[in-house]
Amino acid sequence: MPRRPVPPALLVHAVDQAGLVDIHQARASGLTDGQVRGLVARGEWLRIARGVYDTSGVPVREQPFGARRRRAAWAALLAFGPGAVAVGACALALHGIEGLPVAIRPEAALPRGVNRVDREGVRLRQFDDGMTTTRVGARRLATVDWALAQAVPELPRANALAVLDSALHRGAIGPRGLEVAHDMSRGRRGVARTHDLWTVADGRAESPLESFGRLDCLDEGVPPTTLQLPIEHPDGLAPLRTDMAWRRADGRWLVAEMDGHELHGEPRAVYADRHRQNLIVGTGQVDVLRFTSRDLPGVGRTVRAVLGR
Repeated sequence: MPRRPVPPALLVHAVDQAGLVDIHQARASGLTDGQVRGLVARGEWLRIARGVYDTSGVPVREQPFGARRRRAAWAALLAFGPGAVAVGACALALHGIEGLPVAIRPEAALPRGVNRVDREGVRLRQFDDGMTTTRVGARRLATVDWALAQAVPELPRANALAVLDSALHRGAIGPRGLEVAHDMSRGRRGVARTHDLWTVADGRAESPLESFGRLDCLDEGVPPTTLQLPIEHPDGLAPLRTDMAWRRADGRWLVAEMDGHELHGEPRAVYADRHRQNLIVGTGQVDVLRFTSRDLPGVGRTVRAVLGR
């Protein structure tokens, strides 16, 4: 007997869920439990938690970073059913906030005091009293302020600053909202080491790597004078902007450019960024330092040495 193909509508639905489906969705599409087991046995699907399956056929390590994070978020939502709410880092991933670690733990919350039991690596968090939520399709996730309050205390410091910067940069939250989120984070485990980050978050940072580099400079005692310093374009076009800049004692600017794989991974983007940087150097108006993620930590030390501080 020929195998029944996976219903196209189910695969379309999976695309909206980072390639994942749950057993209830599979059954609703007409697949039997035996057919689902067969898909797993043949390696066409991958079981990632009880009743949750990856239909993409693409190994996690080969997926883009953002896709991996969204996959973790959807794994949590599907593992705990229709009432689950994405929280913390998973909620930030679904909000499109950048700067999270490449791998985040699947986590969700359930309302109304449901017993807290994790499932096969999927974390069930306590549902915060008063937590506000929004929707992605039919699913709920914590609003950005609550997600930041939950995630920032648990993240490495560099990632914590990066998500705060990204939330501001994307307009997902404003300065006052960030203050409220900071207040909501107080008392959580790990928050004490992040208090300073809430006050230095800056929406002018355009990529996580810029945030990582800036934190390295802050920790080395050489905070940038400004971010996104405009430099006159040699052809009279819109000003060129630099990632970080320091005003020297003689009035000349030292600028640092951060070249990031995740931001500039596409060849066209790499070329455009290199062309922009070459134009900046060619103006002769500033001194330029160029860094990649491999230079971290160390950006701050280099800047301090060049500035002679």
